[in-house]
Amino acid sequence: MNALAPYIAAAKPYVDLTQPSFWLSIASITFNPTAWNIVARNEYHNKTITRLFGSQKAGCYFLALMIFSFGMLRDNLFHDALASQPASLPPLAKPFDTYLPIALVASGQILVVTSTWALGITGTFLGDYFGILMDARVEGFPFNILTNPMYVGSTMCFLGVSLWFQSIAGLVITAYVYVVYVVALRFEGPFTDMIYAKREEERAAKKQ
Repeated sequence: MNALAPYIAAAKPYVDLTQPSFWLSIASITFNPTAWNIVARNEYHNKTITRLFGSQKAGCYFLALMIFSFGMLRDNLFHDALASQPASLPPLAKPFDTYLPIALVASGQILVVTSTWALGITGTFLGDYFGILMDARVEGFPFNILTNPMYVGSTMCFLGVSLWFQSIAGLVITAYVYVVYVVALRFEGPFTDMIYAKREEERAAKKQ
């Protein structure tokens, strides 16, 4: 740590790495997709939550509540982190200093909400790991313009809030959010494809 001290001090006017709230935000962003992927894979293989709640749907709704609650906690920790950081980002030219952050957050929320609406609760919150599979791939908005609109929308919200607070630390955290989502998708995508491919194989076998 002593070797890093000069660099931490030099960065402090822009990103104050000595603030615990910064690292709590990073930790919560790391925890959420990591934990839910581990829990969901365990559910697929062992049906732990299904056995605990007595049904696939009840178990999925419980997990949805947990994911939503920890998502709210993550957002609150992010706001706390920005509040403790210097406003080190030069402001955008007016009126873009107001319009751009609002547009990013509003667009991001639209992507998140419409994704949830299109997928439903079980489709959004890992229902396929519980064996609750969708009949067909969702191809309407916003999935007709983006492959992963929920992750894109969430990242846009982080970016918009960071610009609103004129926070370089917020931009750093937003970049980390993007990286975490990219890594999560490398695990989620192939596993979900495997689940649906297995269902199609079972359907084909029944027709023979």
